[in-house]
Amino acid sequence: MERSLTHIALFAALVAVLGLVPQITLAVGVPITAQSLGIMLCGTVLGARRGALAVVLFLVLVAAGLPLLSGGRGGLGVFAGPSAGFLLGFPVAAFVCGLIVERWRMAIGPAAFAGAVTGGIAVLYAFGIPVMIARLTEAQIAGMPLNRNLSLPLALIGLYLPGDLIKAVLAALITRSVARMRPGSLLSRPA
Repeated sequence: MERSLTHIALFAALVAVLGLVPQITLAVGVPITAQSLGIMLCGTVLGARRGALAVVLFLVLVAAGLPLLSGGRGGLGVFAGPSAGFLLGFPVAAFVCGLIVERWRMAIGPAAFAGAVTGGIAVLYAFGIPVMIARLTEAQIAGMPLNRNLSLPLALIGLYLPGDLIKAVLAALITRSVARMRPGSLLSRPA
């Protein structure tokens, strides 16, 4: 139990530290950050339940006002902005990442990549993009008409996907390295 709590706290801190990596802000006002890599790692290394708990702890600290999100953002207001869907999807994404790694009996690298793509990309997009579109105004889209058909969501996915695939590869490589160097620390696949 104590080991689990320590890992949960450490991975919440990891997500916060990844917020220090400079963000790239898109024209629509939503940042691309390294924090989603932390979400992927929470699931692939800690497993479904612990990974989701680490992310919930991180979000509680953000809601309490700590400036832990990329760009030094924090407080309840971030849960009403364009990226609110992504924030709300973080725990679900970590859970799905971990569930795939726990359940799929393939090598750890491919399982972690599959978990990161499914949870860290597909689940996050399912939560984040609809909320982003709902929150954005015509002015925030830099003159592009607010069109709720498929063109805007596909454009947003096209902007995010290359960077997120790189993060999924990194999550798989890091998870595989943890499995090789410190197998006792890989809680998603207990020995």
